[in-house]
Amino acid sequence: MGSIRSAIENTVPISLFNRGLAGKIFDEVKRYGAKVVMKNNAPECVLLSPEEYLRLLDELNDARLLSCAAERMAHYDPSTTVSQEEVDKEFGFSPDDYKNMDEVEFE
Repeated sequence: MGSIRSAIENTVPISLFNRGLAGKIFDEVKRYGAKVVMKNNAPECVLLSPEEYLRLLDELNDARLLSCAAERMAHYDPSTTVSQEEVDKEFGFSPDDYKNMDEVEFE
């Protein structure tokens, strides 16, 4: 029964926009979350607050990065790893070159 209630509360007919109630609808989206706009008894679009939209984009991006990392780890071969010392030797770096550098932060 909760899903029916949620569907009713979270849908809005497009005719309400034509009646000048867009401001009220936008306030409800900010206050209570997404709304599905219905046109001819079919979903036409989804209204989200900008914050929720950005949160969803961040979540999608994190999921894509996780998928990419999992794919890379599935094909990881430790024998192809190059050590920091090998990189330093190849490019002519020494430990003194790193002393005045800021810390690197990984996400």
